[in-house]
Amino acid sequence: MAREFSAGHPSAASSELRRQKRKKLLLYSLAFVIFLTGIIVVLSMTVLRIRTPQFQLRSATVEAINSTVNVQGTCFPACNNNKTTPSFIARINAVLAVQNTNRGPYKYENSTIYFFFDSTPVGSAEIPGSKAGSQSTEIFHVSVSLADQAGNNSQLENYLTIGFLPLTSRSTLNGKVELIIKKKKTVNLDCAMDIDILDKVLQNVQCSGVNLY
Repeated sequence: MAREFSAGHPSAASSELRRQKRKKLLLYSLAFVIFLTGIIVVLSMTVLRIRTPQFQLRSATVEAINSTVNVQGTCFPACNNNKTTPSFIARINAVLAVQNTNRGPYKYENSTIYFFFDSTPVGSAEIPGSKAGSQSTEIFHVSVSLADQAGNNSQLENYLTIGFLPLTSRSTLNGKVELIIKKKKTVNLDCAMDIDILDKVLQNVQCSGVNLY
C-alpha cells in the first residue's frame, strides 16, 4: 500500500509534467533555430545577395576630329601649317552608367577613363566619385580630348590614310556595396571603337562582348 501511495503522490506527477514541458520547450527551440537558419539562408541567396554592379558605356559621339597625314606628296584630309607628320586631335563625348541591382547603394571612388591607340595613351578624363542608389542606375557624362601622343607610329599613318582610327578605352571603379555589411566591389569598363574621320562618327563600338552600335 505504501508503494501505491508513493506512485500516486502529486509531487511525482508535477515532476513528470515539468519534464514534459522542458522536452517540448527544447523541441520548439530546436524548430525555431532550424526555421531561422532557413530564413537566413534564403535571404542570403536572394534579397541579401551582393552582386557586382555593372560599369557601362551607354553612348559616345565625336564632337570634333582633325587629322594630318602625308599621302603621295599631299596632305589628307587637311594640312595644318604644312605639317606632314601623322597626327590627330579629337574630342569625344561619352555617356557612362553604373548599374546597381543590389538592395543597398554602391558608393565608388574617384577614377579615370583612359583612351588608347595601339596600346599608347592618347587621352583621359576624370570620373568623380559618386553613388548608385539601391536598384538604380547612375548616369553621367564625360568629355575626353584626344591627341597624337603615339608619335611617329607607322600604324597611325596607315589608319589615317584609310580614314578611320581604332581606339580602346579602359576604366576601373573601386567602391563598396552597403547592405547590412559593406562589401568591396571593383567594376571594369573595357571597350573598343573606330572613329570614322571623314564622317566624324563612332562605329563598331563594343564593350566586354556587347555590341552597342
